[in-house]
Amino acid sequence: MRIDKFLWCVRLFKTRTLATEACNAGKITIDGQPVKPSREVKPGITFTYRNMGINYVYEIKDLPKSRVGAPLVKTYLENKTSQEELEKLEMIRLARAFTRPKGMGRPTKKERRDIESFLDDD
Repeated sequence: MRIDKFLWCVRLFKTRTLATEACNAGKITIDGQPVKPSREVKPGITFTYRNMGINYVYEIKDLPKSRVGAPLVKTYLENKTSQEELEKLEMIRLARAFTRPKGMGRPTKKERRDIESFLDDD
């Protein structure tokens, strides 16, 4: 099965075109080498998907015949992403949640001190 079709079948991408574009952009790698969308994959292959600065690592367990439902994805794909990468993802989520709404202007002196004390609690 082609890797772009596999990525679409296991719901990593909403459309096959997006999966193809990700392959062409070099976001999908096998053994550190970017792959073309036509690359054939088999069970046992491990690939990396880079998205928003996070390297997700997946192992192919089996090949589906067609697009599968979300509960069945676990039978075809195993997530082997390291804990460090998942922590990096959590930090990105926290940073996005911490942004000020548009139109709020600059923080006041008290708000700035509160922000600094919150960030320095590490």
